[in-house]
Amino acid sequence: MNAHDPVMPMAIGRLDSGGRLIDAERLLLELNQRAGGVPGAPLAVPQIAALARLSQRLGIAISRNVIAADGDDDIELWVRAEPELGGVRLEVSGWRPRPAWRAAATDPERDGDFFRSAADWLWETDASLRITFLSIDAGERYGFDTGAMFGQPLTRLFALEHDEAGNLPILNAVTAQARFDGQKAELRGTGRMVRLAATPRTDPGGRFAGFVGGAYMIDEALPRPPLDAPVPGPAMPFGGFPDSFSRRLDRALRGPLSKIIANADSISAETEGPLRSDYAEYAADIANAGRHLLGLVEDLVDLQAVEREDFAPLQEPIDLADVARRAGGLLTVRANQANVRIDRSALDEEMPVTGEFRRALQVMVNLIGNAVRYSPPGGMVWLRLERDGDMGCVIVADQGKGIAIEDQERIFEKFERVDPNEPGGSGLGLYISRRLARAMGGDLLVDSAPGMGARFVFTLPLRG
Repeated sequence: MNAHDPVMPMAIGRLDSGGRLIDAERLLLELNQRAGGVPGAPLAVPQIAALARLSQRLGIAISRNVIAADGDDDIELWVRAEPELGGVRLEVSGWRPRPAWRAAATDPERDGDFFRSAADWLWETDASLRITFLSIDAGERYGFDTGAMFGQPLTRLFALEHDEAGNLPILNAVTAQARFDGQKAELRGTGRMVRLAATPRTDPGGRFAGFVGGAYMIDEALPRPPLDAPVPGPAMPFGGFPDSFSRRLDRALRGPLSKIIANADSISAETEGPLRSDYAEYAADIANAGRHLLGLVEDLVDLQAVEREDFAPLQEPIDLADVARRAGGLLTVRANQANVRIDRSALDEEMPVTGEFRRALQVMVNLIGNAVRYSPPGGMVWLRLERDGDMGCVIVADQGKGIAIEDQERIFEKFERVDPNEPGGSGLGLYISRRLARAMGGDLLVDSAPGMGARFVFTLPLRG
């Protein structure tokens, strides 16, 4: 490796949309050349190229520390990748030499990520086997109060069962500080059985610090069909995937992503003490990327639900005015961060309609979230209520750049966005929202013009 000063100045580079190096300052250009690359060809430093691709795909700036090979040695870099029109802008600093990588012993906690990815939900404990983490939706799905479990002994949630040899696998694992699997237990108060598996974790001193584990619901055996009965194929309502695809996707990703977001936010907020500013920024990037991915998971799960032939939202008496106020309140923090004001309806306004509260709130959060995203700093988002014959309407209006006439139906199509180069969602939100509105007997319409903002109208049937 060429000699490097302990800290070298920043080197700027630019990639086109295909990952090809358009131009670069000397340090980055020379590193790329030593890796076998040339200008006009794909960037030859894989760690930086991967970061650029991730930034471009997510549509957000990402900063992180990377270790790259440079000849027979390694070099430590701090790389910031930011999408721009037609490609990605790179800022590379640090340039600290370090000894070449050597294989390390297997990390059992990382190994545990693989077997936990198939779990129905996730849990963690401290060294005293007190619960420190549960998947955010576990209680709602399986009938217990998640919040009340934090800090409680694991046995408060699970009634552990002995195995055939009369042992409790989890206690043997505590003694040996080892991974365990096959611990059967009853989920207290529900009558449902689970299988627990976990890997141990240790503190910086090498002492046992608790378990990181998964819970697998044990279903009762289903009656066997007659031998001559036809075997039905799996339902595939969405993109050729079986009906269980969204449940497995949700199960495997929601818990880990929620934990990543929470921990990254905590690091970024420096709740445990001050950090270098670039590390805090790195943590914020992780949290933002995690939210983006979690939103995509939620969109894919909802997409499969709304495209099922038997999908039918509940028909409940709800107050559309209350739904709109709640959605606006949920997005207040995001609006404040964007310097956008949400002008909600008065507290005494009512709009009695029929629909499913949860789904109506989902539609409103999507509409208001989009309005905040596309509003200029200092702008305002208006929520207004109207009646149109036998329909109740809530209008979400913004001061954004507007939507051209020819794009106004396209934005309701699957995976469509007016400008794919702009930071934003998956292109599924409006498609799902319109499907939900129509499934509840209403509709979702748009009225807009370039430079005049956008006006979305969500309708549901009025109650008498």
